[in-house]
Amino acid sequence: MSAAPREFLTIVSGLPRSGTSMMMQMIHAGGIPALTDEIRKADEDNPKGYYEFEPVKRTKKDASWLKQAPGKVVKMVHLLLLDMPAGYEYRVVFMRRALEEVIRSQDVMLQRQGKDSGDLSKEQLIRAFEAQIEKVEKYVAEHPNFKMLQVNYNQMINDPAPLVAQVNDFLGGDLDTDAMMAVVDPSLYRQRHG
Repeated sequence: MSAAPREFLTIVSGLPRSGTSMMMQMIHAGGIPALTDEIRKADEDNPKGYYEFEPVKRTKKDASWLKQAPGKVVKMVHLLLLDMPAGYEYRVVFMRRALEEVIRSQDVMLQRQGKDSGDLSKEQLIRAFEAQIEKVEKYVAEHPNFKMLQVNYNQMINDPAPLVAQVNDFLGGDLDTDAMMAVVDPSLYRQRHG
């Protein structure tokens, strides 16, 4: 029995370092082809790869990549959701992770790249991220061509089965959930909070 074609574009989104690459791997393993370009290579911060697609960063100026996108899964940072044009149906799997862990993970990655993490305090960063997420949630709620499922990264690492079932239902119910579960690798859960 073959699945009905997906008319929507699946988007994995969230803050950087919130588990988006892991979710891309899971959905791809589950049976939805990933839209990636392999430009950004796997490294110590993401040993299984980043699953990125450069054209998404230019969507506001050039959304032509969307013609080939329905039926696939693509990753984009949370604020890029605000640039997505009408005329397509989007199902967004939005990764949530303890913000202290996100910030710590971003700091570690920036240090490894020899970059400065900026002048904002941890508290200022947390407030900024919370405001950005709120803005995205409000935008999605006001646009009926978006549906969004929020997935907690910390819960996914500790007890993936119920969340994998939710993601599968959200994306049509025909994914290979065993293959998705096999992607979850607790050894890659670093920068734990508390």
